[in-house]
Formats: sequence, structure tokens, C-alpha cells
Amino acid sequence: MTTPDVPIRMEFSFELSGTPEQVWDAVATANGISSWSLPTDLEEHVGGTIVTHMSEEQSSTGRVTHWDPPHHFGYEEPDWAALVGHDGAPVTPLATEFFIDAQPDGTCVLRVVSSALGTGADWEQAFLDDMQKYWVPYFDNLPLYLTHFPGQRVTSLLAQASVPGDGAAVWSAMCQGLGVGAVGQPVEVRGVSGQLERIGESRLLVRVTDPVSGFLEFAVMDRGDGTTWTQVTGYLFSVDDAGYVQREQPAWRAWLEGLAVPAAS
Repeated sequence: MTTPDVPIRMEFSFELSGTPEQVWDAVATANGISSWSLPTDLEEHVGGTIVTHMSEEQSSTGRVTHWDPPHHFGYEEPDWAALVGHDGAPVTPLATEFFIDAQPDGTCVLRVVSSALGTGADWEQAFLDDMQKYWVPYFDNLPLYLTHFPGQRVTSLLAQASVPGDGAAVWSAMCQGLGVGAVGQPVEVRGVSGQLERIGESRLLVRVTDPVSGFLEFAVMDRGDGTTWTQVTGYLFSVDDAGYVQREQPAWRAWLEGLAVPAAS
């Protein structure tokens, strides 16, 4: 039987404004993580359970392995291979660790390391490459949270839809529907007002100010079969956020479905 002895690893770091305690709260508590990344449940102690909700149907469960506030947080996910259809593969748990180091200028460096042992199969490195591709952009949200909403209670909004059309066409339709231009310009969509904070190849971030306060991330992913996965993720910090999500989440899903770009007959 093949044994897991081939290391797979990714590491990246970010310089962030804020104290070590503020950065710790953002990356090592359930509310903090859910305020800029994926919705997360977390028992905040060694041995506690962490559940990362990647979609409305899919989540990953792990166990906290390191808890040293405000410097070192880590967890392991034993079933990561099952996320890509390789349940029972001979791999070690995927270990992820966050290291927070204060700098003399009042900032912090956040270093993130994820690693496991595999067998050298192509799908193992492909998984880590995809993880980096789709996870790292969430860290672009972290400075916005630390600047405008540190420590505030978040309400999550998640609307998803798979629509006809290739990624480029659906992305163009999304940008057109949002009326986006340059970073810093105002955005008005579905009764929401804000400004464009960031735009990339397949993701953009809007900081909203009315009727709720927070930010909305819009993203597309070409599925390679003539359809595109679309998503709106909301990080909201207003009093009436729960009511807004209940009222508007289905309508955001319908808005995504309207981005369909069927192939010409």
C-alpha cells in the first residue's frame, strides 16, 4: 500500500494594520473568521471543533491543535481528500496554522501555513493549488474588516447559482449588472449603495453603506462545462442585518440566475 510521505505545502504572509489582539480576534474566533472569509463555527480551545462552510451544501470539519492567543492558532482537517472525491485516500490530515507577529511600526505580519503528507498523486497538488487560488483572495477582505468593522458582530449572507455561459461572459454580465468602473467609484444595485473597493479577474468587493453596512463580494468560477458558478457573499454589520438577509438572500440568488449567458444557437 502506498504510504503518505510526499510533502505538500503552501505558505503566504500579509502585513496588517492592527494590534496582535485585533488580528487574533479576526483569524482565530468564529465571528472574526466569518467577518472576512467563509462562514465558520469554532470552539475556541485546543481540541475544539472547527467547521468551515464552503457552500450551502459542502463543509469541512476539523479539530483545533494550537491555541496560544494572540500569536499562534492551528487546526487539522482529516477528511480534506473527500472534498475532491478521494474519500479514504492515504493522506495525513491537512494542518493549517496562523502565526501573528507584532512589528515595531504598530502593524502585524500574519503568516499562514497549510501542509499535509500525500502519495505524490497529481490530484493532491492540484487540490492545494486550487485551495490557494480560491482561499487567498479572501485575505484581501481582511484589511477592510480590520479598518472599518473590527470586533463587530457579523451577519452572513450567501447566495449561489450555477448559470449557463462561460466564465468570461458571465463575469462581463455581472460587472455590467453592477455598473462597476474604477475602484472608489459608487455602486448602486438592487437598492444597495456603496463603493467599489477591489476588482480582480473573477472577484470584486463592494463596501456597502445603505440600507445595511458592511461589504459584499461578488465572484464567478468557470466550471468548464458551459456553465459558471456565481456567488454573492455578504459580511454585514448593521442592526437589521438578519432581517435584510431573510428578505433579500433569495432575491440575490435570482439576480445571479439572471446573469445567464446561453450559447448562441
